[in-house]
Amino acid sequence: MLPNDMHAEWVIKAASAGKHILCEKPLAMSGAQAEEMVRACRKAGVNLQEAFMYRHHPQWVETVRLVRQGSIGDLVGVQSWFSFYNDDPTDIRNRPNRGGGAVMDIGCYSISVARMLFDAEPVQIESVTHRDAAMGIDIVSSGILTFPGGGQSTFTCSTRAGDAQWVHIVGTAGRIMIEAPFNPRPDRETRIVVTVNDDSLEADVNETIVFPAVDQYSVQAALFAQAILDGAPPPVQPSDAIANMRVIDGILATSPML
Repeated sequence: MLPNDMHAEWVIKAASAGKHILCEKPLAMSGAQAEEMVRACRKAGVNLQEAFMYRHHPQWVETVRLVRQGSIGDLVGVQSWFSFYNDDPTDIRNRPNRGGGAVMDIGCYSISVARMLFDAEPVQIESVTHRDAAMGIDIVSSGILTFPGGGQSTFTCSTRAGDAQWVHIVGTAGRIMIEAPFNPRPDRETRIVVTVNDDSLEADVNETIVFPAVDQYSVQAALFAQAILDGAPPPVQPSDAIANMRVIDGILATSPML
């Protein structure tokens, strides 16, 4: 795994050598740099995909299907949290010149989830960031993304909090809760809880959907490899990585520093 600031250099080198590329997230240091990388890969005729492995886990494939088919009504809001504790000054994730910080490392997941579920780009971005004065990286950041039609996503990410993660998805007729949305254990079952409002019963109807243990990294690699063998586009287009980086740029640019 390369530091974030080395992604562009090596993606472009790999593309010039005719290699297809599955690149660790976030794809680049900025939206502009991501555009440069995508242009290089298109010119070389190779596939490029940002490695958001969570998208290929069966729990997310099913969640997206449920949202798209209207199982919880019209999508209103997505709320997420992702955190772990890391105060090691030698860790590349705590070095701003290497692309460190909570938003770049884990907030990118919350941004990606919201964009995927709303199937749109935010029309308004607001955020607040608390930085480590010595390290110069954001250690607690919260954002509000407003999507066309008024739907909103709120999220908090932190590299100075206990290990925790969840995603709550709320629609006009119900909600979905993802217990381990981003890095579930590959040797354990995963669960999502779907709650639908039933006016006829004057009560909510809960359904827990259980998914067998799966290594989402292996699923991602297999799908990417199959696209190459089939001469097909990658499962997730590189334009998605550009769009995600633009939102990250917006979060970091609009954040009042606390």
